[in-house]
Amino acid sequence: MTQKGSTSSHVHAALEREPRINIHRHPIHIAAADGTVTLEGEVADVAAKRLALQLAGAVQGVRNVVDRLRIAPGERRGDGAVRDSAARLLLEQPERSGCSLNMRTNERMEVLRRVREDPAGDIQISVTDGAIVLEGHVISQSHRRFAGAVAWWTPGRRDVVNALEVRPAYEDRDDEVSEVLRLVLDADPEVDAAQIRTNCNGKVVFLDGNVPNEQQKRRAELDAWSLIAIRGVVNRLEVSR
Repeated sequence: MTQKGSTSSHVHAALEREPRINIHRHPIHIAAADGTVTLEGEVADVAAKRLALQLAGAVQGVRNVVDRLRIAPGERRGDGAVRDSAARLLLEQPERSGCSLNMRTNERMEVLRRVREDPAGDIQISVTDGAIVLEGHVISQSHRRFAGAVAWWTPGRRDVVNALEVRPAYEDRDDEVSEVLRLVLDADPEVDAAQIRTNCNGKVVFLDGNVPNEQQKRRAELDAWSLIAIRGVVNRLEVSR
């Protein structure tokens, strides 16, 4: 067996062992060449996507992972509908009302909100083949993560590419990750976050406390996985009986 085939089979085995990826229900095409692994296919949710990329990158000999994974949408929607929904969700968040917001429609940029005095950032939204792309700049990692998490709530989205730049750049901190997750959970209309506690250590997020049902336990975990540049999520939430 060639090294190329060996790398692919090792990646496949790593993905197969993770039940949240469920590679038999959601097949992933794996290509390997010269230390680069490409993952392509549809997965169930953002947790499966993040886990697949992390597990592939941890295989011995893999130096780079190319992400071509998309989320299987609950409903198929056109790019215009996805873009409009994403823009509406971002506009509705009072936590980020200090950011200017623009939406790219075809080749034209439409201004949705312009903040002229002491803006917290300038965000541009576009959608291609169901993938939401966030570009521009914001003043903090919290602003960047919050915008990305909200974009993941969009019905019909197949991916979120968070290309927002933080200006000025500064060292990312665990306490800021924990704080923004708290904001995301409080803002999520599908989660009762009153009894959820968040913590972050080494970019691994911990969820503790109680939620009313299994659906909210799962949703809170997906909110955590939607935060960019985290290493893992430990969901210790208990369902109140």
